[in-house]
Amino acid sequence: MHAQPIDEIDMNDGSQGKRDGSMTRTLVWVGVAGLSAALAFALIRAAISRRPADPTSRRIQQLIDEANQLLKTLDDQR
Repeated sequence: MHAQPIDEIDMNDGSQGKRDGSMTRTLVWVGVAGLSAALAFALIRAAISRRPADPTSRRIQQLIDEANQLLKTLDDQR
């Protein structure tokens, strides 16, 4: 049996597995970063779109509620 010199041996067997592992790890981190960015975007957008309490809208709602209560009272009296 004849032994091959070290420089003739194909060393790609282990390096291909390492390359696949590093590619998987990179894709996982890209996915984590993407999900984090999407979550941050959604939270910021929700915080910005939340409107402060408008006194006019609040007063209109109170008047509507009062009118509904008066109508209910009138219906009960009939």
